[in-house]
Amino acid sequence: MPTPLTPLQPSGPLTRLEAITQARQIAIQQRDSASAGWVTPWVERSWRRCLQLGLEPQQTVVFDTVSTQRMQRTREANHRLVNTAKPILESLGRAIVNTRYFAILTNCDGVVIDTSGAIDRSDPRADLITRVGTDLSEHAVGTTAIGTALSELQPVWLHRGEHFFSNTAVYSCAGAPLWGPDGRCVGMLDVTGIDAVERPELKHLVTQTASRIENALVLDQPHRLLLRLNWPGNILGGDADGMVCLDADGWVTGANPIARQMVPNLPSQTMPVPHVHISEVFGMPFERLFDAGNQAGQLLEIPLWNGLRLQALALQPADESRAAGSAVHLPNGSNRALNDIKTELIRRAVEQAHGNVAKAAQMLGISRATVYRKLGKE
Repeated sequence: MPTPLTPLQPSGPLTRLEAITQARQIAIQQRDSASAGWVTPWVERSWRRCLQLGLEPQQTVVFDTVSTQRMQRTREANHRLVNTAKPILESLGRAIVNTRYFAILTNCDGVVIDTSGAIDRSDPRADLITRVGTDLSEHAVGTTAIGTALSELQPVWLHRGEHFFSNTAVYSCAGAPLWGPDGRCVGMLDVTGIDAVERPELKHLVTQTASRIENALVLDQPHRLLLRLNWPGNILGGDADGMVCLDADGWVTGANPIARQMVPNLPSQTMPVPHVHISEVFGMPFERLFDAGNQAGQLLEIPLWNGLRLQALALQPADESRAAGSAVHLPNGSNRALNDIKTELIRRAVEQAHGNVAKAAQMLGISRATVYRKLGKE
């Protein structure tokens, strides 16, 4: 039986690290619930999973790599994810270059498949966790942003002692799971610092970057039509769009997580159906979507079977190497950037408002200055 410990008796409000220490004493040493809000519930759940695995916090983590055979299979299985994510990871690296944090990309099992950023290879604490093939899953290295994000399937932030093992308490990290075009988790993105200042805002950066990778994975799917979706009043063409890819017969070949939040019946982790036809998703003939794709920049209003309505832009992709926010191919033979399509949508809104810029801006959910700026560029 573990020896009961006397909780800290603070004379004032606990600091962040004191609160973590208090929670560890109660949840790990005393095996009781740290219900005072000192750590987030998913951190405590991860600690409990580690204890159930028979792990003890004073054990030394050695950061093992997987076998050569498994690493070869992992490389082959995640080739597309690594290639698709690489330019986005480079952008992330520029965002964190002056923070002493770096990025790690893993597969769905928590095995490192790529890294980015300023990594000090002379520091074994950095080098060991950034080797391709290192197993950073929860059962291997305890509570980390990587293992916890993959277990909880949500973005997380961990600081110092929130990691389960004592010798991983030098790390601070943010993590977010990555969802593939078929709705299943394909890996996770992590940003880690060593003896670094706590930066919980990195969770937002990692979540946003993960969304960009997910969008790029969807756009990399072979497809004949791309549907960009959003609620009426929102501007289409950005990273906040739902994206659904269709083949020539109207079967869904991929969708991003935003689309799954908007639209029922799309494949997901909890509903792994092999094939979904777009007619099961939208309450309209699917041929109308392809007709719209043959008309540059035509905006559709699409009914869902639950009674809600979405606005959509149907686009024909230029080639199979497209990326989110890139130029798209339109049937008139010219490549127009999505910014041009946004301008066209603004122009139509002004026309519908009979020239009333304030009303058009309100309809679109943007400022009048944005309307004037977009139309003033013509």
